[in-house]
Amino acid sequence: SASFDAQRKHDLLERLTEVETFERFIHQSFLGQKRFSIEGCDMLVPMLDTIIRAAGSAGTHEVVVGMAHRGRLNVMAHVLGKPYASIFQEFHAASRDEGAPPSEKGSLGWTGDVKYHLGARREYRDSGIEQMPITLAPNPSHLEFVDPVVMGRARAVQEEWMHPGAPTQNPKASLSILIHGDAAFPGQGVVAESLNLSQLKGYAVGGTIHIITNNQIGFTTERSDSRSTLYASDLAKGFEIPIANVNADDPEACIAVARMAYAYLAEFGKDFLIDLVGYRRWGHNEGDEPTFTQPRMYAEIQSHPSVRELWARTLVEQGVVSVEEAEGMVRAMQERLQAAREQPYSSSAEVDDTQVGEQVTNVPATGVDAEQLRALNAALLKQPEEFRLNPKLNRLLQRRRTAMDEPRTIDWGHAETLAFASILADGTPVRLTGQDSERGTFSQRHLVLHDIEDGTPYVPLQNLPEAKASFAVFNSPLSENAVLGFEYGYSTHAPGVLVLWEAQFGDFGNGAQVIIDQFITSGRAKWRQRTGLVLLLPHGYEGQGPEHSSARLERFLQLAAGDNMRIANCTTAAQYFHLLRRQAALLQPDPRPLVVMTPKSLLRHPLAASSLEDLAQGSFQPVIDDAAARDRAKEITRLILCSGKVYIDLISAGDFKDARHVAVARVEELHPFPVYDLESLFQHYTNVREVVWLQEEPRNMGAWNYMAPRLQDLLSPDIKLIYVGRPPYASTAEGSMRLHTEEQTRILQAALGEPVDPDTVMQSQVVSGVQNAG
Repeated sequence: SASFDAQRKHDLLERLTEVETFERFIHQSFLGQKRFSIEGCDMLVPMLDTIIRAAGSAGTHEVVVGMAHRGRLNVMAHVLGKPYASIFQEFHAASRDEGAPPSEKGSLGWTGDVKYHLGARREYRDSGIEQMPITLAPNPSHLEFVDPVVMGRARAVQEEWMHPGAPTQNPKASLSILIHGDAAFPGQGVVAESLNLSQLKGYAVGGTIHIITNNQIGFTTERSDSRSTLYASDLAKGFEIPIANVNADDPEACIAVARMAYAYLAEFGKDFLIDLVGYRRWGHNEGDEPTFTQPRMYAEIQSHPSVRELWARTLVEQGVVSVEEAEGMVRAMQERLQAAREQPYSSSAEVDDTQVGEQVTNVPATGVDAEQLRALNAALLKQPEEFRLNPKLNRLLQRRRTAMDEPRTIDWGHAETLAFASILADGTPVRLTGQDSERGTFSQRHLVLHDIEDGTPYVPLQNLPEAKASFAVFNSPLSENAVLGFEYGYSTHAPGVLVLWEAQFGDFGNGAQVIIDQFITSGRAKWRQRTGLVLLLPHGYEGQGPEHSSARLERFLQLAAGDNMRIANCTTAAQYFHLLRRQAALLQPDPRPLVVMTPKSLLRHPLAASSLEDLAQGSFQPVIDDAAARDRAKEITRLILCSGKVYIDLISAGDFKDARHVAVARVEELHPFPVYDLESLFQHYTNVREVVWLQEEPRNMGAWNYMAPRLQDLLSPDIKLIYVGRPPYASTAEGSMRLHTEEQTRILQAALGEPVDPDTVMQSQVVSGVQNAG
């Protein structure tokens, strides 16, 4: 084509020389080390150059890229400008016994990750382009799970929050590029979930450019065994996404397709997919022998010239370069790489000064002046004059008017709305999404009101005179995985926004287990990714069966280490109010994910409700002592510790009032483990002979396995630690209300009376070697 003049052809040969020589240099210099070479799909790098240059020229503010390990080091070096020397140092470190000693790895809690998972960020500068950041999101080897994370990041770049109302979105502010594998694209369900987000108002990013680096094999698996469609890209047809298949050995066609992809996205604001069909020069990783399983394919690849060689031949024939020039390019590149390799080793090639383990000790004051809360409440109960509210809902909202003056009548949903309103008044934007989150699974929230005649929506929090920041709430599609990935990405890229994701029931949270395990709980330790994301997970045993009882608290506690997150299970509306306000206040100084076991039956329970002064004063309490027992501390011989709804069940039990020897304290925040609060609690009750951990979850679930060794460390040897709860279950809960009620009654009686059943009650034998109290 005319625009592909001799200079551009020459530049493209230079670029392909860099790409190929980089791979070959590593191959020869670091024998046997994994690098997941790009060779066979080398044109990926010039295609990214083309797309990014076009985006920069069009005024895009930021490009966000997600990709797996194949070709990642090459993209890091050439698209993100990571210095060759620092990449080589990672290889040196790997050969020097997998890296520097822990003392050189930086701060507490930082474990790091292998080099082909790390992210990178650079300022892109080209003639006539203002500096434009390019971010390569860090990702695990769980293929494709970074897709929604990148989309969330891109959306965060596009939104403006520092004004009341809904955030304003400029879809042209960022460009998301996702690089897929030909086996993973049809194979991983998160791809379909992510594509489904692309046109939804809560998640659209103005289109994404997808590139499948199609090397026609998945590790050792043939095409015929990895998909039921003809092409790897066929899934995208269901979303009416245009697809261009292009030969990775045809550089001009590749560049033309890259230009077309960006032009389409810029014009229509929709996704475009490029199926870049090439091959894989080596095995799945460079220590792998591909001829065991693909002998014929690899016989062909061995004798097949690289795209650089093919392009050099074409340019020699066209008289654009001479053979000597082409060879000279390779030599010059080898010299650059050799010089980079010889740079002295420094343990801090890319030091990041964020201290991973530091905890901000001074807890912010989270009370809100009573008069301000009254004003916010009044504003939240206003609707436009012509708005016709459902009469049933109107009665419910009117109760929120009177609750400000009555003791303990502010319920959970009311406290949450007041927390959001006060956070907006403080100037922190809020974004909440989840299945049915606008109304709330249990009809408790009602953040979006609908006119009963014509259905027009009205959002009081977007019409709050006191607000200094934006509020967004969306019902998500029926996906946990992609939606939670999106919110995680959004929260890492928008550190000043309070981002909340809610599961319809906590039980369904494990549909997003990969996002929880690989990103939310470990991203800080692996990649120094900070997030203040909040997970709201309805949890509690109420006889609704094994699918509607448990948010799997034990899994979060198992993932908890080094204060990597906050895990709470509150029992009052005021505690929840202060918890949300604390999270918002800590977004900048000390962001950590917050996992909240939220209530169901407690949403409207009078014993979980709070008064205006509870919200106006004080702050979040990690441990709440038994107020009634404090005066008779000397009489107390049994101290019951519990967390969440089971506390309300216990104090509502008929024989609770008679148990004068018993005090009940609530552990409202389980991680970070509240060691000082518990120590002072134990010091207060000097005559305690037994401490009971009471939970409604089975013994192998809930908090017992987390709490037992830590409590044992705090208790003197003569105090018995006793478990009371359900026996070990394979499933989370009983399937019938009758069995549930029997079991619930039994554990409440055991907590107050003599614990009997030896199967469920064993004095905790503390395992030798468990010293860690936090």
